Amino acid sequence: MELIEKIKSKKAHIGIIGLGYVGLPLVMEFCKAGFRVTGFDIDPEKVALLKRGKSYIKHMSESRLLECLPLFSPTTDFSKLAETDCVIICVPTPLNKYREPDMSFVFNTTKTIAQYLRKGQLIVLESTTYPGTTDEDMRPMLEETGLKAGKDFYLAFSPEREDPNNKDFSTKTIPKVVGGYTNNCLTVAKALYDSVVTKTVPVSSTRVAEATKLLENIYRSVNIALVNELKMLFDRMGIDIWEVIEAAKTKPFGFHAFYPGPGLGGHCIPIDPFYLTWKAREYEFSTRFIELAGEINTHMPYYVIQKTLEALNKNSKSIKGAKVLILGLAYKKNVDDPRESPSLKLIELLQEMGAEVDYNDPYIPRPPKMRKYKLEKSSVPLTADSLGKYDCVVIATDHADYVPEFILENSRIIVDTRNLMKNLSTNPDRVTKA
Repeated sequence: MELIEKIKSKKAHIGIIGLGYVGLPLVMEFCKAGFRVTGFDIDPEKVALLKRGKSYIKHMSESRLLECLPLFSPTTDFSKLAETDCVIICVPTPLNKYREPDMSFVFNTTKTIAQYLRKGQLIVLESTTYPGTTDEDMRPMLEETGLKAGKDFYLAFSPEREDPNNKDFSTKTIPKVVGGYTNNCLTVAKALYDSVVTKTVPVSSTRVAEATKLLENIYRSVNIALVNELKMLFDRMGIDIWEVIEAAKTKPFGFHAFYPGPGLGGHCIPIDPFYLTWKAREYEFSTRFIELAGEINTHMPYYVIQKTLEALNKNSKSIKGAKVLILGLAYKKNVDDPRESPSLKLIELLQEMGAEVDYNDPYIPRPPKMRKYKLEKSSVPLTADSLGKYDCVVIATDHADYVPEFILENSRIIVDTRNLMKNLSTNPDRVTKA
């Protein structure tokens, strides 16, 4: 096939749509492998920063980005899709207010691609979605051009598996699942990813590839919900869930540790399982495990608030008018990503109850634009004086920058959702595990 030869010779021109936490790492891998890449995004501010070699993602260093610039052209001009040979879609797939899939980003992008689609191109969707999106929804939109998938152009799905700031695995070293609409589609898509990742995992269809990503995230969601539920139960029983997990981890088989927290965050786990729940209704099937896990995980910020109220009451302080500091706005440690972070819900709930709330996050000096929350705050300094001004400090994210001894020494009351304090304090009136 002509396109495979272009890929093998690094003459294929790659187009990547969506330059966020998934798209930008892909750009860097393709450029590093010697491909010419055009990156597309609707945000002119992002494009302007990238053109100057400036990164807006913490773990994507500017030195790496500058190395890419000779081969990388970021743009908001989608007419340049006509110049590309392979187009990879990395756009958001959020939920709407009814917790149903919002496919507007994927479908609008597909319609835009259709305007410039030509024979011999490869189109790959990486955005997490329900089984059937690629062949049932996207394919008809692309085929309205008169071109046929598998014959005139190639169509595939390859789920993103990014884990921001993971020191052990990178875009290149994480195995890449690939499913094609036809065998030819799979062959071309596999050739593309073989050129930039260590291992590809071909599967029989786009639907299997779509379902694979959902299983990965549902597995995590259900197990996190399990330990969150056990945390609440063991708290009533006077048992430390963290000690239980550490002991269980010593079993060398049949157990994988998951950890409780203040709720789920990130773009994947809080959202993706509900894509399958929504699709399952088409088959008159109830996904009870998924929905129960979602119910438990969604409840966790409310549990943290209740523990905060109890901690304040023990110290004769009302929540109304209390000064509360949230440590960590990011959804997990050592990243600058606040998407779906439970910290945002904690701030909302505390403010509704009359508390004065600030946050500190060394990686997020100001919150970015978000679809659901508009947080008009800036990260406050973390000093001995500033900590002492708050009635309560809630540890929502266990960034490595947070020194537990320093926080304990300078805070009045601590509500610890991440076990950062461990066994530093034996005074239950000062440190509450939540």
